[in-house]
Amino acid sequence: MSEPPVRGAGRAEERAEAAMSEAETAGRAEAGARELLEIRGLQVVFDGFRAIDGVDLTVRQGELRFLIGPNGAGKTTLIDVITGLTRPSAGSVRFAGTELVGRKEHRIVRLGIGRTFQTSVVFEELTVVENLDLAATFRRPLWALLRRRRGVSDTVAEALETVGLTDLAERPAGVLSHGQRQWLEIGMLIAQRPRLLLLDEPVAGMSRQERERTGELLTTIAEDHTVVVVEHDMEFLRRYASQVTVLHEGRVLVEGDVAQVRADPRVQEVYLGRTAEEAA
Repeated sequence: MSEPPVRGAGRAEERAEAAMSEAETAGRAEAGARELLEIRGLQVVFDGFRAIDGVDLTVRQGELRFLIGPNGAGKTTLIDVITGLTRPSAGSVRFAGTELVGRKEHRIVRLGIGRTFQTSVVFEELTVVENLDLAATFRRPLWALLRRRRGVSDTVAEALETVGLTDLAERPAGVLSHGQRQWLEIGMLIAQRPRLLLLDEPVAGMSRQERERTGELLTTIAEDHTVVVVEHDMEFLRRYASQVTVLHEGRVLVEGDVAQVRADPRVQEVYLGRTAEEAA
């Protein structure tokens, strides 16, 4: 007679998988403590078009890195590769010493990488706190999700405070302003406790006041996380970026601080443009 299936075996496998991923990351973390994200020889080809053409990129732990470039430079495609949405044609992407290429999206999230998209993705019918609570659940075992939760967890409360939405906790997400929705989505990432945040055009469509608030938020988040921001707003870049990588035609054109990037004639030619005032 065959033995009956063990109740909770599936959950045990999930926990074991998560533990192995965390152990793998921890075991290699020392080697990648400074170089948190290392991309080497990355290539992405779509029907003969090279969207990414041999990119080498290193992001150190604790950086607030801005990724800029004209449309079609490969910025979002690069983020898609890091998060497992797109599989590269060649190359390596290592996070804290762990190879990401070939891993499924949910496993990459569990390793400590979170991202936002150009269009905000929140559950409009849920409240702000419910959105945050839902985002935080991926670290909870299934039995904990089935229990009726009471109150707000420390993780969710911290995320609410960080993004400045504590007073709006019980409001439906659907009534939030555009900027507030973006902050909520960033808060949902924070609730997942990632080590690396990838933010795709976080201030697109925001008012000046919202952009300033978002810049302050990114500066705060960067105190405890590594943040990579894809952005087109050059005023925002000048005010809040520390290190900048410029992509052009799928390649790294130049890297450096804001002053170095703005002064580089190649950047002026292909992206920033050079006004008479800047030339003077």
